[in-house]
Amino acid sequence: MTSPRVFSIAEVEALIPTLSALVTRQLQRHDEIEAGLGDLARTAGGLPRTLADDASDPPAVAALKVELRSRIDHYENGWADVTELGAVVKDPNVGLVDFYGRVDGRLVWFCWRLGEETLRYYHDLDAGFSQRRPLRPETRRLN
Repeated sequence: MTSPRVFSIAEVEALIPTLSALVTRQLQRHDEIEAGLGDLARTAGGLPRTLADDASDPPAVAALKVELRSRIDHYENGWADVTELGAVVKDPNVGLVDFYGRVDGRLVWFCWRLGEETLRYYHDLDAGFSQRRPLRPETRRLN
């Protein structure tokens, strides 16, 4: 197994515009999936057990299943685009991603959430979002 890429603060900040666009699109895709599930439930009289093709499905239900499978594929591939940047998706529901970084010589998570215009926080590898701490000015200068 290869070692994870360790990012500088500047490297993560350079990715934020791209990351913002990708994560925003992912949250839109999530909403589209939820809307499609609602449409399917209304059309089928409840959610079916599976989105797989079923010969007994009426044409409208079959079409909605095909559309939902496509939306889900796009959603899953979209998160792959985020991880290809080096990010680790922590909470896809709110657009929370982390990057490996170093603070005071220690390996940490640089923690970014959709809507944050700069990288402002980090936390220990075994800690979560609720334990994130602000990046100090001296850490920014040294990183």
